[in-house]
Amino acid sequence: MLELFHQGKISLEQIANKMCHSPAICFNIKNRGFIQEGFAADVSLVNLNEPWTVAKSNILYKCGWSPFEGTTFQSKVKHTFVNGVHIYNDGHLQLSTNGQRLLFSSH
Repeated sequence: MLELFHQGKISLEQIANKMCHSPAICFNIKNRGFIQEGFAADVSLVNLNEPWTVAKSNILYKCGWSPFEGTTFQSKVKHTFVNGVHIYNDGHLQLSTNGQRLLFSSH
């Protein structure tokens, strides 16, 4: 999605809406999808101007490969928080389980 932003095809606000807000609303996921008090802090911080290329040496997937190997992206994830816990710090992954079960509203 950020590559589409760099191509001028979508705004950052539209990305947040389509990738975070709308899924939480569509599936009635409680306390997710928005940055607001009382909600789970699931957030990635991205440097929009730091190109990087996917290579075997920087893949953190358990399987050890990616269909994007050799692809250069214009933006790089620098930090990720799951439920408010800093689990990814610029190339270093904290290997603990911080996920929580999603809760759904009945309406």
